[in-house]
Amino acid sequence: MTGYVTPRRRLGLVIDLDTCVGCHACAVNCKEWNTGGHSAPLTDLDPYGPAASGVWFNRIHSFEAGEGRAGRTVNFPRSCLHCDEPACVTVCPTGASYKREEDGIVLVNPDTCIGCKLCSWACPYGAREYDEDEGVMKKCTLCIDRIYNETIPEAERVPACVSTCPAHARHFGDLGDPASEVSRLVAERGGYDLMPELGYRPVNKYLPPRPGRPAPPPQPAEPDAEGLTGFLGWVDRMLSR
Repeated sequence: MTGYVTPRRRLGLVIDLDTCVGCHACAVNCKEWNTGGHSAPLTDLDPYGPAASGVWFNRIHSFEAGEGRAGRTVNFPRSCLHCDEPACVTVCPTGASYKREEDGIVLVNPDTCIGCKLCSWACPYGAREYDEDEGVMKKCTLCIDRIYNETIPEAERVPACVSTCPAHARHFGDLGDPASEVSRLVAERGGYDLMPELGYRPVNKYLPPRPGRPAPPPQPAEPDAEGLTGFLGWVDRMLSR
């Protein structure tokens, strides 16, 4: 199906930028699960060489926000946002890219994908991955082989990235249900869409970093008996004991 559909549910992720520590555990567990899952294999080419390349559904970028004592590191996980109106689906010439009506998850049918990469050019979020070995496009599936797997405990039926996050920065649920835990979290914390001006209506939301406490003003160092301050003063005091 290449057109827009109104899903019965809107399954997606809510990512808390305030608590993400950039440890890459989500990316590693995503790779481990999916290399043997629905979109397997996830190719790695020359992984330890100078031109390493491969398929990763989840990537983490780190940015320095602010300056000086007021600055902080913000870690930004990036994967498919499972848009309500996905450009990747619209441009696919074979219908290989499609959005499921039952839960809103955007997937790729490898049997009809021709690897033309139109979807990757259309996606403004850089969420499509080309598998050079398979010759097809691949992407985050929200781990459909986990979330619907009745052979594992119900509490573990969440995407691999969610299950492994040590900081509990990733949340999963139905964002089409205003009463769901993820919807309440978005409402309480002011969750937002990535690049909403493009009109693709991403399902996944980001929670903004909380304002940090103001840094205390720097206190001038008291000179010691010799008039030394800072590191030299500290060294002098230590040696004078």
